[in-house]
Amino acid sequence: MLRFVTTPQSLDERFRDAVSALPPPDSGRPPGDPVRDGATLTGAGARDLFDAQLTSRHLDLAARWLRSFNEGFHTGGSAGHEGDAAVAAALRGDDPALLHHRSAAFYCVRAERHPGSAGQDRGRRLEDAARDVLRGVVGSVRDPISGGRDKVFGHPGLHLIPAVSTSGGHLPRAVGLAHALSRGGEHPWPADAIVVATFGDGAAGRPGGAAALAAAGRLDHAGGPLPLLLVCEDDTPGGPHPDGLVAAALRDRPGLRYSFADGGDLAAAYDAAAEAAEFVRTERRAAVLHLSAVRLLGRPGDPDPGDEGLDRDPLIGAARLLVAAGLYTPDEVITRYDEVGWQVRKAAEEVLGEPKLAAVGEIVATLAPRRPLRVAHAVAEHADRALGAGTVRQRVFGGRLPEDAGPMTLAEAIGATLVDALAADPRMLAFGPATTRGGRYGVTSGLHEHAGDRVFDSPPDTTTILGLALGAGSAGLLPVPELDCLSALTDGAEQLRAEAATMAYLSSGAYRNPMVLRVPGLPQPFGVGGHLVNDNTVAALRDVPGLVVAVPARASDAVPMLRSCLAAAEVDGSVCVFLEPAALYQTRDLYQQGDNEWLAPYPPPGAWAEDHVPIGRARIYGLGTAQDLTIVTYGNGVRMSLRVAAQLAAEGYGSRVVDLRWLNPLPVADLVREAGATGRVLIVDETRRSGGVGEGVLAALVDGSFVGSARRVAAADAPVPLGPAAQHVLVGEDAITQGAHTLLAR
Repeated sequence: MLRFVTTPQSLDERFRDAVSALPPPDSGRPPGDPVRDGATLTGAGARDLFDAQLTSRHLDLAARWLRSFNEGFHTGGSAGHEGDAAVAAALRGDDPALLHHRSAAFYCVRAERHPGSAGQDRGRRLEDAARDVLRGVVGSVRDPISGGRDKVFGHPGLHLIPAVSTSGGHLPRAVGLAHALSRGGEHPWPADAIVVATFGDGAAGRPGGAAALAAAGRLDHAGGPLPLLLVCEDDTPGGPHPDGLVAAALRDRPGLRYSFADGGDLAAAYDAAAEAAEFVRTERRAAVLHLSAVRLLGRPGDPDPGDEGLDRDPLIGAARLLVAAGLYTPDEVITRYDEVGWQVRKAAEEVLGEPKLAAVGEIVATLAPRRPLRVAHAVAEHADRALGAGTVRQRVFGGRLPEDAGPMTLAEAIGATLVDALAADPRMLAFGPATTRGGRYGVTSGLHEHAGDRVFDSPPDTTTILGLALGAGSAGLLPVPELDCLSALTDGAEQLRAEAATMAYLSSGAYRNPMVLRVPGLPQPFGVGGHLVNDNTVAALRDVPGLVVAVPARASDAVPMLRSCLAAAEVDGSVCVFLEPAALYQTRDLYQQGDNEWLAPYPPPGAWAEDHVPIGRARIYGLGTAQDLTIVTYGNGVRMSLRVAAQLAAEGYGSRVVDLRWLNPLPVADLVREAGATGRVLIVDETRRSGGVGEGVLAALVDGSFVGSARRVAAADAPVPLGPAAQHVLVGEDAITQGAHTLLAR
């Protein structure tokens, strides 16, 4: 008996030796009978699942074979986790599932049972499933989910949503999807579908996993339906146990029904999975199935399974079950093992010659589609619907339309736009930690009265908020979540970067994440709340490919920009962050007290199309001759820069102030044009000097062949302190004036 399994060859030999040592059966059971006494899995069903397990094992061996001559690029295999074939068999083919990276057997069962392949024999269906998985391994453009961009388990025709993030990062989305299914939406799943997500034992302690488990308990306590089955595939070194640490962590979660099954025992795993799935489907409540597994063919540095772990090999357990039932002899098991191995190797050889992604344009084609004409058309359609529903709008706004309410602050304008959007689109949801009570700054006051249960309070943590939004978007809804402050995004970086912005990219556009995430942030003049509430960094946002980042500085921009984000989410599935300068929420004046120049009337529906602001277009203000200096800024910097520009105009210098409005994508064409008009550029950047927006602006100018002088005024590389001390860190009008005079003196 081999002491260690460190290579595909040794694992193969171990399986052959163990099966050859099995005693021949005394008698046989009919294939239609239970595979053993007390089980519900039939002999025929066990044989079918064994074929899927064999296919999964040989996919791991084939991936390493391909890697041996640099034609395979992913070897994170499923060996030892083949027990999840029983979970797939206990579900319906139209139950949406999010699979982690050790779920090849699950994938094979789902593909083999797909109704669309009913005309093919089982062997051919499994071979096709193997071919699809191997296409991901070699980066083939024919990979059915990612198109060669990565190796993930997913397939829109099989209702498999790819889990594209790190360990457990997909679980908040699974919770959100289960929560959203009860709300309807334009999704392809029946009313009694359940959401399934598989994950490893380590994920339970990661931020995504911990947040998902906690959120499931909160939602269950709230009394709403949550048809969610979480499957923890536990390959803890030394063997998982129903009384072990992982079991205790899962069992003690409120709102989750716990059960345990031995993943090495195919019949027991099937029975446990079927019972858990039936509970979730019938009760519409969440459950977690703790499934034992063992990690074979692990990565370098993984604990060696040793003899004890090898004895828990699910393939050996399934072979033992089938031989004991008289459905196979030991020799027939090995023959079937070799037959499946030959089919998988043949599929591996076939995918070698398939085309790969060959250009950047092909790679990013599905990352973030931008169709500005369709977005503009969607805004116009919304306006037409609002015009045609005048009586409804009157009722929604309590008899007083916002366009008749007089000039509005930034906060008032955003709130009115949200009410209009909720009235126009029944798919829209608005939620956050205190959304029904107005949120942290009162922006959403009254929304709940206008839209009922489509406006609700969510758990407070960012990971859960984004998970609910991701699940809602996957279910055909339009989520508009709200965070407390900009620093809260730190907790949700995994969800935003890997789950939200990457889904369309890694699913070739089959799945998308329409979302408009509202975030109050950027510095406040007197440092109210210290460095967490008064955060001034957006580097993590601008670094996410495909993410739209909008920063409205005033009410007249906030309304059309928010409409553009909502329309882009609807039309293109865009993920938008609507970053609202909290310091400007209630600002009324611009140049002097009482001038009310920072207020703006709310536009009536007839003006929405005309006032439309395309994503990635700046706003230009001209003061004086506008020929001497270009000031590039955004957010709080717009008001400060306009005040400085007015002073410069009184001194005889003409300035043009460029409000970027969009930090991603930057309005590069507008920026380069306005910079070239004066030859002098002052960048007013309220984020930090290192990693701030100003760096991106300078790079855009260089790439655009700008010839002239440029200077930056930016916040210091320090957290924002409390109170008056913040003025020594943040950008102020004195620094802007000094920077402008330095440039004008050249």
